[in-house]
Amino acid sequence: MQIKERFEKVIEWFKVNMPVAESELNYRSPYELLVAVILSAQCTDKRVNLITPELLRRFPTPEKLAEVEPDEVLEYIRSCSYPNNKAKHLVGMARKLIADYNGVMPDEVDELIKLPGVGRKTASVIASVIFNKPAMAVDTHVFRVAARIGLSVNSKTPYETEKQLIANIPEEMIPIAHHWLILHGRYVCVARKPKCEACGLQPYCVYYAADKGQ
Repeated sequence: MQIKERFEKVIEWFKVNMPVAESELNYRSPYELLVAVILSAQCTDKRVNLITPELLRRFPTPEKLAEVEPDEVLEYIRSCSYPNNKAKHLVGMARKLIADYNGVMPDEVDELIKLPGVGRKTASVIASVIFNKPAMAVDTHVFRVAARIGLSVNSKTPYETEKQLIANIPEEMIPIAHHWLILHGRYVCVARKPKCEACGLQPYCVYYAADKGQ
């Protein structure tokens, strides 16, 4: 199967079988989503959703978060991974957001990555989810699923995968495709033992074909 046909088949399957796909992080504003995504690095969305209600009650705006030191933030996020670094990143993010952007979230990846704690993946999530930009956030799930299905070829880095996905997915579908791949990787194409027998993408999947000797 040619790469173009594989993308077409996979996209069509997701459109039919997962017409609604969105972030599992709880948020009510761009600021709240950015806080949640920074916390979600190497941490589950479920854990982040337990942490953010109290954290955001105490720091409901970037202005409030910018006023304190990381030690105070740390008390609210101890149960997530790497809390010390994340506390520093959150305060640094808020201060730069106030100082450089008047507290208004930038909508471009190249601007978002200037904020402390915001790498390309996090920036792409914000640009895609909040601003509906054609940005493809490649986390471990997307990187794995794209390679297994055959949507990325010989990709060694998340950025290489990102470029291949963006080149082959219609621009208007990139925001939802990001969620399709994440959710598929989280619940079906899991890391250790993918649930191939329950996967509707079998006919188009390179991994499944190789596993069955096809």
